Amino acid sequence: MASMKTFITSLLLLVTFSTMSIEARNLLQTTIPPKPTLSPLPSIPMLPQGNFPPLPTIPSLPKLTMPPLPSIPTNPTLPSLNLPPLSSTSLPNLPTISTIISSIPFFSPPPSTSSP
Repeated sequence: MASMKTFITSLLLLVTFSTMSIEARNLLQTTIPPKPTLSPLPSIPMLPQGNFPPLPTIPSLPKLTMPPLPSIPTNPTLPSLNLPPLSSTSLPNLPTISTIISSIPFFSPPPSTSSP
């Protein structure tokens, strides 16, 4: 049954490719019709130029003067802050972190089931 499907599939492929090559030959043998030539585009007629009144002028705005910027002091004084001292009893004790690397446990392999 599988050989019959293979035979039918190969027969269909053969027919398809043979008709494609025949159609390609027909396309190559046909003459290409000449391209139609386009007529030149008509020229755009010149529009009449009208007389327009001049555009109005924009009045200028008055110049504004800005006040001078305040000067920055060269040696500023910062206010002093009086903080109360911290008591050492208010801080909690932090746990210590061990620096010893723990070993990985070794598991023995399972016993073999075959006898020698």
